This record gives sequence, structure tokens and C-alpha cells, in this order.
Amino acid sequence: MKISHSLVTLFGLIAIGNAAFAPAQRQVLVTYPEDTPHSILQEAKEAVLAAGGKINGEFTLIKGFAATVSSEILDSVTALSKSHRPTVEDDSVVTIQKQDPLEE
Repeated sequence: MKISHSLVTLFGLIAIGNAAFAPAQRQVLVTYPEDTPHSILQEAKEAVLAAGGKINGEFTLIKGFAATVSSEILDSVTALSKSHRPTVEDDSVVTIQKQDPLEE
């Protein structure tokens, strides 16, 4: 019983340690110029997934996608094509109504 308690404690500490060293993730929108080939978008999405990121959605009216990624992978995605540079911006809520600061 003492051994299993020690193993649970050890695995818990390992999980906490891994979380502490994991790069911070942020939600972003990645959009490309209209003339960007589909292959470049596909390559960017594959790079996000390979680095442990997540594709949250794909756009149909514009070329791009929403993702949760680390800042390091964004540098790699941006460098995939010199002629078709993506625009990367933080994904956030945008409203047209003034909000009362007490309601936040």
C-alpha cells in the first residue's frame, strides 16, 4: 500500500512538472492572402497539430483557421512561405455595445 501511494505521488509530481515546462498556449486567428495555395494552409495546419496545438475552426470565406498554439510554433508557421505570409492575431471577443465595467 505504501508503494502505490508513493507511485501516485511520483506520477502527480511528474505531471505537475511537465505542465510547468509546457509552452504557454494562446488562441489565435491565422489568415492568408487570397491567392495562397491550399497546400500552404494545409502545411500550416499540420505544423500546428505536430507541435501539440489544436485547430479550433477553419474559415470558408477567407483563407485561414483558428487555433490554440504556442508562440514558438507561430514563428514556424509564419516562416513556411515567404510569398504568402499569414496574418496572426489573438482570438478575442469583439462587441459593438459599450459594456458596463461592473458586469464583467
